[in-house]
Amino acid sequence: MKIAIIDYGMGNLRSVEKAFHKIGANGAFVTSDPAEIFASDKAVLPGDGAFDSTMQSLRDSGIDKISLDFIASGRPFLGICVGMQVLLTTSEEGEPGVRGLDVVPGQVKRFMGEGLKVPQIGWNNIAFTPGTPLAHGQPVGDPMAYFLNSYYCAPDNPADIAATTDYGVTFCSAIHRGNVWATQFHPEKSGLVGLAILESFSGV
Repeated sequence: MKIAIIDYGMGNLRSVEKAFHKIGANGAFVTSDPAEIFASDKAVLPGDGAFDSTMQSLRDSGIDKISLDFIASGRPFLGICVGMQVLLTTSEEGEPGVRGLDVVPGQVKRFMGEGLKVPQIGWNNIAFTPGTPLAHGQPVGDPMAYFLNSYYCAPDNPADIAATTDYGVTFCSAIHRGNVWATQFHPEKSGLVGLAILESFSGV
């Protein structure tokens, strides 16, 4: 099984690849080749940085179209961090009017609150939506994951929310919509909780 980890010039690629290999998904590989991406069984879009510059990189590389075509094919697709945010329609971050991939209708919003440290950096609890496949195989106990984000996703449809987290506001920290999975946190840095998500995604 081939899992394409998409290289568009941004993102923590090698650590994502190593995490997949750690769970035995040795077909995971990093690539920027659109043909290789589209020929894969599953695809992963990691990311770090700003929403607008990420979208610019996706468009410049043609990865935006390949990602949309891949998702439309019905094969499993995983977005991580900014790779989750760009799946939404718009963002409050960066240049006004920049549109995301609009796979999941909604907006990316900035954390606001007196005394709230922004960005959120470090471990925080997550609460999975009952029945979501992202919760399969999770270790016993209160799940925690590693975050690094100043903005959070607010999907229009609550049915798209696979997990929530509290940080000044209760926000969507994971998405599941058909064949699309996404996490605001970094599963590759989130210990057994993150590895269980990658394992569930690999087994879809």
